[in-house]
Amino acid sequence: MTVTWGSGQARGVLTATILGSGMAMLDGTVINVALPRIGTELGASVAGLQWILDGYLLALASLILVAGSLGDRYGRRRMFVLGVVWFGAASVASAFAVSTLMLVVTRVLQGVGGALLTPGSLAILETAFVREDRARAIGAWSGFGGIAAAVGPLLGGLLVQVWSWRLAFLINVPIAVACVWFARSFVPESRDERSQGRPGWLGAALGALGLAGVTAALVEVPVRGFGDPVVFVAALVGIAGVATFVRLQFRSDDPLVPPSLFGDRTFTLANGMTFVVYAALGGVLLLLVLQLQVSLGYPPIVAGAATLPITGIMLVLSSRSGALAQRVGPRVQLVVGPLVIAVGILLMWRIVPGASYLGAVFPAVVVFGLGLATVVAPVTATVLAAAPDRHAGVASGVNNAIARAGGLLAVAVLPAIAGLTGDSYANPTALTAGWHTSLLVCAGLSIIGGLLGLGARNDVLGMRPEPVPDRPEPGECLHCAVTSPPTYLRK
Repeated sequence: MTVTWGSGQARGVLTATILGSGMAMLDGTVINVALPRIGTELGASVAGLQWILDGYLLALASLILVAGSLGDRYGRRRMFVLGVVWFGAASVASAFAVSTLMLVVTRVLQGVGGALLTPGSLAILETAFVREDRARAIGAWSGFGGIAAAVGPLLGGLLVQVWSWRLAFLINVPIAVACVWFARSFVPESRDERSQGRPGWLGAALGALGLAGVTAALVEVPVRGFGDPVVFVAALVGIAGVATFVRLQFRSDDPLVPPSLFGDRTFTLANGMTFVVYAALGGVLLLLVLQLQVSLGYPPIVAGAATLPITGIMLVLSSRSGALAQRVGPRVQLVVGPLVIAVGILLMWRIVPGASYLGAVFPAVVVFGLGLATVVAPVTATVLAAAPDRHAGVASGVNNAIARAGGLLAVAVLPAIAGLTGDSYANPTALTAGWHTSLLVCAGLSIIGGLLGLGARNDVLGMRPEPVPDRPEPGECLHCAVTSPPTYLRK
């Protein structure tokens, strides 16, 4: 069953998927602005604050691949609703955390729920809408998801200012309730009818273990040093897990992530762009709110409001950006968008103690927002269009895992590169020096993303029929039953 743009059911499907993925995206950034208050109340160090962020991202990125495969096999709506309920329950637990360790654990549980719902939301759009409306629907989904990420610091600042950082988690409960209602009322169930057997649990476990080990090593190396046994063992386990996971995918008859997906150049390049752009995005959003509060003395709510232009730009331009990519092809936006993001990041160099909002902060976030609006919808639509429909869940899982992994590694690595260890994040001088170093790294990542966009096919979003194997030359007919049309004429 498919739906068409503009119908009541289409609006219901969009609302459900945007609420679900937006809730997960919002939670990935709303907590950033609350980190100083959490650190003070729970006595958390820089490593503790990192794990509050990384615990969520780690579980999300580790499990999102198997979650996408589960949706393809057992029902995309079913996994989506399960993820939303799980996420809401874990949010309540996070709100009542009384220690750093407890908050890290509940954030990991949130990540499990996020892994179940995030790939399902995008796969639902790819399979629920008729082909000619998919890019438009994905554009709307991408735009509102970007808005959720951008509005996170503002909402986080407001909630912290009104009462406590705990409200940043409790706000998810009414969103989850509304999302479940819309999903059960409007979203048609879908699955890959040709999928057989169980998911590759061993491969999924190895992939999760690999990412966990690498991340643990990256987070702990600034504190413990490269020679510490914990760092060494974590890195070794992580690298071995990732390598074994990749090997299993090539040898399996029913792989969790079909290697053939990466045989498409556009799919591979678009995912590579996703990794570097989301790494830059995660790093900038993490350190910007800290820089505004610690070095410029902004209250939490003002620090959050400082990024409001990004929200407005995403709201106005994201759907238009998706429509433009549908009409003229995505390549120009895949190249120009990351380069504009890099310019916005470099403009943030002037955000230092004593700088004014209108003179330094506002121009930088406007340019940054224009770059995001240019690239977010086209790159998401490109990834999905480059994969077969039957692998919509897996393709969405791959893209989301790569995006989260980019953000995860940025949060883990940037403080070390910038020299922010211990409680140095509370020192304006040390934070500003680290801020400048981080900006150069993030701008470089965005430029790499633009270069990757040069290799993408420009016709990938074109409305074309499903590919069929062994198409014959004109005048030649493949062997077929007399009661059916030639193979190359079948729909």
